Amino acid sequence: MSVVAAAIGEVAGNAIELAAGDAGGNSASKPLTLHVRKRVETKRGSDRFHSVTETVAWDPAKTAIIVCDMWNVHWCKGATRRVAEMAPRMNEVLNAARTRGVLVIHCPSSTMKFYAGTPQRQFAQRAPHVSTKTPLKGGCGLDKSREGRLPIDDSDGGCDCNPPCKQGSPWTHEIDTLRIAGPDAITDSAEAVYLLRERGIENVIVMGVHTNMCVLGRPFSIRQLVYQGLNVVLMRDMTDTMYNSRSAPFVSHFTGTDLVVEHIEKHWCPTITSADFLGGREFRFPADSRPTVAMVIAEPEYKTARTLPEFAAKELGKEFRVSLIFGSETDRSDIPGFEAIDDADVLLVSVRRRPLKPEPMKVLRDWVSRGKPVVGIRTACHAFSLRDKAPKPPLETWETWDPEVFGGHYVNHMGKDVQTSIRLAPEAASHPILKGVEVSALAGNGSLYRVKPLVKGAEPLLIGEIPDKPAEPIAWTFTRADGGKSFYTSLGHPDDFAEPAFRRLLVNAVRWAARTAPVHLSSDLRSP
Repeated sequence: MSVVAAAIGEVAGNAIELAAGDAGGNSASKPLTLHVRKRVETKRGSDRFHSVTETVAWDPAKTAIIVCDMWNVHWCKGATRRVAEMAPRMNEVLNAARTRGVLVIHCPSSTMKFYAGTPQRQFAQRAPHVSTKTPLKGGCGLDKSREGRLPIDDSDGGCDCNPPCKQGSPWTHEIDTLRIAGPDAITDSAEAVYLLRERGIENVIVMGVHTNMCVLGRPFSIRQLVYQGLNVVLMRDMTDTMYNSRSAPFVSHFTGTDLVVEHIEKHWCPTITSADFLGGREFRFPADSRPTVAMVIAEPEYKTARTLPEFAAKELGKEFRVSLIFGSETDRSDIPGFEAIDDADVLLVSVRRRPLKPEPMKVLRDWVSRGKPVVGIRTACHAFSLRDKAPKPPLETWETWDPEVFGGHYVNHMGKDVQTSIRLAPEAASHPILKGVEVSALAGNGSLYRVKPLVKGAEPLLIGEIPDKPAEPIAWTFTRADGGKSFYTSLGHPDDFAEPAFRRLLVNAVRWAARTAPVHLSSDLRSP
């Protein structure tokens, strides 16, 4: 190593090493098993997407990891802090990848002078220029014809600090936590593409910061790599977003990241997590304490495939992580991505008479049996029942779902086109689900459900009435036999969602359910 390169290694503190044996495996290494999540439109033009995870096997010798702009310091203090928080986990991923024979390419933009003369920098510089599928770009901006616009407003630079930090370019090198080993490469340009081609790399895992800026647009990053026809995935828990939560869509900083990751999955490439290399659960930032709400939506009558996502975006984005799971529009027994409920803290159901295949039915039964909270609206009381019809094998129904999970006995509904008047149930006024709910402003816009008698353990909150018919509970909580808590309301008509009182009721119900969930957020969702 030259004197200059040695000095650089000493100053960097991130142990630039030369031992080629550090690479580990070879082309005969065991394939990488990756759980790849992608978005598939429910049907062309619907603008609704199934979140589907599938298992793929990649040859380590034909795979590279690109580390994007994990600088030692950022002009935004919050960004600097989050980089430091994820870097130890990322370093573990890089170490594990090297032992499998994966090429690691460090790409800390605008710091190449710092690495001049190091073997890793020279490694990238030596890659011969080759012809490419499409012309290489120095930077790949927003591709409006392919992706429209980003789901967040980052026009102010995206600093979430208060007051905002002064912008600039203070970085000098990659954060010291990330070890730069002998077999690695260092670049900040389209040299990365030349290096990938020279080594016969077909698959690329991108990690680093920031999803809405560098991770998408750098000359070595997602848009460029997709344009070049490579198989690309983003490691979605090893990234962050420059997003100010005081800007549109006015959600948590971490929800802003989720929205950009979803955008990438829809328009550019699938994603994986660090758990594919390290096991355990995905990494979450220490400040990200959002409970996860899985919304299963599979009913056409009340248009909840439209109203619930809109509700989630406007009402839940500051406090919750939301996973939308839509039923198939061609196969009533299929709810693609249903297994995602397994990682949720709250399950919100808007499903109507859907039998399930054995595997998702087992996931559902196991989830409920663990005492996790369930929120149901409208047709959720007969979500998995066919009403005295036997499902076609191997499909399964859950005919006792209503009394076992919600504590109700749905029979039918009464009188269409008659608005339901709503009043408080006796002794319900102090319940937290009714906090801030203007009950006098509530009105049932759908037909009144016949649900009596409620099962022991049910606590009525709201009562509905129509002329000349018996009153019926329309909202209640239920303590299940497994010890879990449920909330159900027969409200959920599209016009109900237009009423602030109903939206407040549903937000409160989700909050209440999250508080009743088995506690694990403080430990299980964090990196070891």
